[in-house]
Amino acid sequence: MENIKIREGKKEDSPQVFELIKELSVFEKLEHEVENTIEGLIEDGFGTNPLYGFIVAENNLKIIGLSLYYFRYSTWKRKRLYLEDIIVNEAFRGQGIGKKLFEFTIQKAKDLGCSGLQLQVLDWNQPAIDFYKSYNLKLDPSWVNASLDF
Repeated sequence: MENIKIREGKKEDSPQVFELIKELSVFEKLEHEVENTIEGLIEDGFGTNPLYGFIVAENNLKIIGLSLYYFRYSTWKRKRLYLEDIIVNEAFRGQGIGKKLFEFTIQKAKDLGCSGLQLQVLDWNQPAIDFYKSYNLKLDPSWVNASLDF
């Protein structure tokens, strides 16, 4: 794991990042839900008003991990960093790459003056739940997720 580099994501990373996104959709058995594209990632992340940022784990110039985040605003807590996904290529899981990505993301939130970090985790993904619990994240079952698609 000595060749692993954690760094800010760049526009040129978008094709490899999209491959990781598709890999996650297969893992979650939701590949039919993916509507995004490489072009969409580029437009939304590197256009006039970027909507998200990302951090990558790189091994010999190949992106093997991703932390994708954006800002949200809390009426009580002010600016928060929302961690949308941490994804590590299946062949590299269990090597501490997710930990490095998560810790880099936490530091990014602190550097940007955020009051904290928020995320969601699927209730059946026990390895992820255990991982986040090791950082003392509060899992709050009293909130119900809701969305409206257009």
